[in-house]
Amino acid sequence: MKIGFVIPTKDRPDELLRTISSFESLDRSVLGDCPCIVVVDNASHDPVELACTTRNGIAIQQIRLERNAGASARNIGVSALDADWVVMLDDDSQLQQCDLAHVLDAIPSDVAAVGGEIFLPDGSREAGGLPEVVIGCGCVVRRDLFLEVGGYDAAFDYYVEEYDLCARLIQQGYKVIHTHSLRFLHRKVQTGRAFDRILHRLVRNNAWVIQRYAPHSCRDSAMKQMLRRYELIATKENVSSAFQLACDEIEETLSHQPSREMTPIQWDRLIGVEAVRQHLLPLLSDNNIIDVRVVTPGKGYEEVCELLRAHGYQITSKSSATSVIGTLSPGPLQDAYEASHGSSIKPWPCFESAVALDGSVV
Repeated sequence: MKIGFVIPTKDRPDELLRTISSFESLDRSVLGDCPCIVVVDNASHDPVELACTTRNGIAIQQIRLERNAGASARNIGVSALDADWVVMLDDDSQLQQCDLAHVLDAIPSDVAAVGGEIFLPDGSREAGGLPEVVIGCGCVVRRDLFLEVGGYDAAFDYYVEEYDLCARLIQQGYKVIHTHSLRFLHRKVQTGRAFDRILHRLVRNNAWVIQRYAPHSCRDSAMKQMLRRYELIATKENVSSAFQLACDEIEETLSHQPSREMTPIQWDRLIGVEAVRQHLLPLLSDNNIIDVRVVTPGKGYEEVCELLRAHGYQITSKSSATSVIGTLSPGPLQDAYEASHGSSIKPWPCFESAVALDGSVV
């Protein structure tokens, strides 16, 4: 098995060097045959200069771009690799020690992408992602399938591009999973992370995903719900002007988005509802639970509540009610579950699929 690593970078040479140095603590023997790191320099002011190999013999290839290609720089890195699987990193994220080749060898052939547990320096987990949406700074994708569906769409620049990618993988009949057998550290440095710009892209790019993929029957409601959520965030963070700028751009660009309407089941998989339907509803039914208290709200809170109400469950604030965690993002969900000491129910079993010693996924 051949495994490659792709790291886009721009103007963060010290962080990039830290990430490259982190490979030297990994056991090279578990990284597959002839592992290679491709660093894609997104038009840094000072060109990246690295050695040809790490100290433990992992090859490093450098590609210099004349303009910043955003997240789609990963496409160039993936194309340059001769690999079966590609580990996606940021220049401030790193793979933790694991038997990587063994983990990937056990992944079923219908799984196109695998998200890992992404830890922050304070020990909490990275926010973002959904049951079938990975986070780009700590995931693994099959190279051939990534290229088959076209990789990342350059129009997104940064943020939400993983949702667009995973939507296309789902449409082609593939699955996306998460496992605690893969772990990453995201140092998440603040350089280049202006929140007004981030929120602008989040709003615009989420609108594009909804316009492209949401079934016509629920597109308007999904759009309104998304805009309402980010308007509250923008007000709280004092970046309302960025929200309005995004809304103006949405109005100008929405009609130009390609039509890739998903089936209702595919859409429910993308937004996480299908995972909740398959896990939480049978669990509540089998235990004769009627009253539910939804705690620790986060991404997907509205979807969890809507699904519960649609199936006759009573959502209450009573402390005696069964607690269900109200976020679908794997990292915050797992943090909330551990904080409850296992007393709250997960809406979907994030990170509970692991690679067993016999090579099976359990």
